[in-house]
Amino acid sequence: MDLGIDADDLATCVSCGLCLPHCPTYRATGDDMASPRGRIALMRAVQNDGAPLLDEVVRSMETCVQCRGCEPACPSGVPFGRLMESTRHTLADRHIITPRWQRLALVVLGRPGLLRAGSSALAVAQRLRMVPSERLGLPRRLPVRRRPHRSSGTDVLLFTGCVMDAWQRDVHHATQRVLEAAGVGVTPTADAAPCCGALHTHAGLTAAARRRARATMAALRGDAPILVDSAGCGAALKDYGHLLDTGEARQFSARVRDVHEWMADRLDVLPRVDPLPITVAIQDPCHLRHVQGAHEPVRAVLAPFVAELRELDDDGLCCGAGGAFSLLEPQMAGAVRDRLVAAIGRAGADAVASANPGCSLHLAAAGLDVRHPMELVAAALAADQLRPHHEDGP
Repeated sequence: MDLGIDADDLATCVSCGLCLPHCPTYRATGDDMASPRGRIALMRAVQNDGAPLLDEVVRSMETCVQCRGCEPACPSGVPFGRLMESTRHTLADRHIITPRWQRLALVVLGRPGLLRAGSSALAVAQRLRMVPSERLGLPRRLPVRRRPHRSSGTDVLLFTGCVMDAWQRDVHHATQRVLEAAGVGVTPTADAAPCCGALHTHAGLTAAARRRARATMAALRGDAPILVDSAGCGAALKDYGHLLDTGEARQFSARVRDVHEWMADRLDVLPRVDPLPITVAIQDPCHLRHVQGAHEPVRAVLAPFVAELRELDDDGLCCGAGGAFSLLEPQMAGAVRDRLVAAIGRAGADAVASANPGCSLHLAAAGLDVRHPMELVAAALAADQLRPHHEDGP
């Protein structure tokens, strides 16, 4: 079977195994077929040698979190993310993976009114204890209503997305308050661009992801920077140039910046305030660290606003969320998360900072206090405003 993989990309892996310590599913299972090296060997067997697409092969591809932690560790520069995206696209196109219910759920992401209505109904059911929130990885308390977005200017666009806007809109409001404290006028994208297509790409639905990309580009024309406070959405928006392979898409992607990446160059314009009296452990979302390479700005932005930052000793290992992975593969996702929770415990912090909604929800379901970095900065700024300031007198 032709998996649609570029032959040169597939040939770059030399099976050295240096990726193994950086693969969360290999670390959890010890099974080479649950590693990048093993998965590439299966891809070669199917595409180059005509091996049958056995259930074991499909299972190996389905259990990849798509964290791409293997890529920075690879001395040969294997583009594993591209290999897996092509493979999953082929399998989904043949309806071997991505069941019908998942496809229908992804359609809803592009319909914000329906998504909010469904989320509010789920919130009511949650309050009536009719849904197993922890097992489904839901927030402890889904919002029934959401404070509406407002525009304060056109200096930057704030991409708000789909699930994050329905479940964690407070993060967007906190991000906007921080940007405005830096003197920046903000326009939230809201319903104009309701979904970036990241979850469609994860699921192998490339055609649907391209439709979402084109709709997003059409809605966000102009040259204003597009700031993103979700690592997964930011990685997807920055990848439109590859996804669509057009000059227009590459120009669009060049406008996209992670909000911490953008703010790190402008920290001097934020008010100087007393830091929050807490220690914070930094959890690096995979699509911020491995794909965007924008994890260091999180530290630069957050450091002045909390008493202490603490690093984890896990070298950026995945939390197991992986888009919808924690819902589709709860056992594997839980095993991966257990390792990260242990690392967070060793850090001994009061809270965990995570710049991705999927990661924060998955970790919060394990009982951790997880905050978005922008929420912590906004809280420090707000605390300073409430603190009495005495003018020097004679």
